[in-house]
Amino acid sequence: MKLRKVSAVALAATAALSMAACSGSSSETSSGGSDSKSFEFWSFTGINAKGSAEEYKKIRPDVEIKLTEVGNAQETAQALTTALAGGKVPDLVLIQGDDLPKFVQQPQNFVDLRTMGADKIKGDYLDWVISQSTTKDGAIIGIPTDVGGMAIAYRADLFKEAGLPTDREEVGKLWPTWDAFIETGKKYTAATGKAFIDNAGGSIYSQVVNQGDQKYYDPAGNLVYEQSPQAKTAFDLALKAVAAGITAKQSTFTEGWSAAMKRGDFAVVSAPVWLLGSIRDNAPDTAGKWDIATIPGGSGNWGGSFLAIPKGAKNPQAAWDYIAATQSPQGQLDHFAQARSLPSTPSVYQDPKLTSVKDPFFSGAPIGTIYTNSLLGLKPFVIGPDSTTIGIEFTNAIANVEQGKGDPAKAWDAAVTNIKNAIGG
Repeated sequence: MKLRKVSAVALAATAALSMAACSGSSSETSSGGSDSKSFEFWSFTGINAKGSAEEYKKIRPDVEIKLTEVGNAQETAQALTTALAGGKVPDLVLIQGDDLPKFVQQPQNFVDLRTMGADKIKGDYLDWVISQSTTKDGAIIGIPTDVGGMAIAYRADLFKEAGLPTDREEVGKLWPTWDAFIETGKKYTAATGKAFIDNAGGSIYSQVVNQGDQKYYDPAGNLVYEQSPQAKTAFDLALKAVAAGITAKQSTFTEGWSAAMKRGDFAVVSAPVWLLGSIRDNAPDTAGKWDIATIPGGSGNWGGSFLAIPKGAKNPQAAWDYIAATQSPQGQLDHFAQARSLPSTPSVYQDPKLTSVKDPFFSGAPIGTIYTNSLLGLKPFVIGPDSTTIGIEFTNAIANVEQGKGDPAKAWDAAVTNIKNAIGG
């Protein structure tokens, strides 16, 4: 992560580590001992962890970072589960937010970061984000690295060809609601003969379901996905888009999705901030043709990750030094400027280094402002240990209908059945 300066709070926390390492945390490491000059780091792919490590090396050239990009977020979480069972763990691991709850339920497998200084910096983060990595008795097992503010990426050139507005403010006014978004899609498809969005699961369902205050669990942590109004509304809207014939039927991150994006086969992608890099990477020749508009409904969050130190880590001191420096408000701000990873530290949301960022790939859109605005007024929801599995089954059911393999009248019940089979209840 880009590190030009580290906050005073983070430095103070780092300075206090020697005492922590000599107390509770040192007894929690493996018999291999502690080494403040190196650590093993497991990350998932697609977030440029290598770049973050290289930036850290600029301020700590004496530190050796043994980085492994394990796989996607779910594969990394599974590898961590296996490692925890086997006893050979990394010193530091990145955990995607939807995968975090299962680990919070097993806090004995992780260093309580309060012993390392987390109690001194927890106020730096959005309270509803740091609460996700905090156990019922107050232990903190992870420090948030980012959040997933939401917006819509659209091809301004294709909108112009379809006779639609191209100015981002005017485009946002086209769709104050998701029903209006689908109606706009119908107008685009009628004018061009082309799909409006890439797919209904990713660009509608996964957005709408992350805009409410209850998703698959109630505030007490009970499973309520079958009765969740937010999930059912999102599901029905996605099927409405399929029925309207406005989707390209290209699943996100597939080769077909990438190829269709390059060809301009669809004009819109619902784009949480972390998806912008995929648009750049998959369709580099479309630079300057995209723009960013407000998402229907105005706000929402999908995504975010946490850095944790497993119990049994050989070098927790070195791992915490990295966390304290890179995840300070200044560290997250600098990383946003370098990698467009939206800070989870609200104290920087009005900083000119964030508000002044205009992305040339997306026609100079002020992405810092657009995406942080999507977090305002947000009512957070409980993420549970099976949130990822539940979401996958709902989007799979939508994709089956989209591909002509499923009956839309039976899709919801089929998804619920598959969920029960997958999670056992």
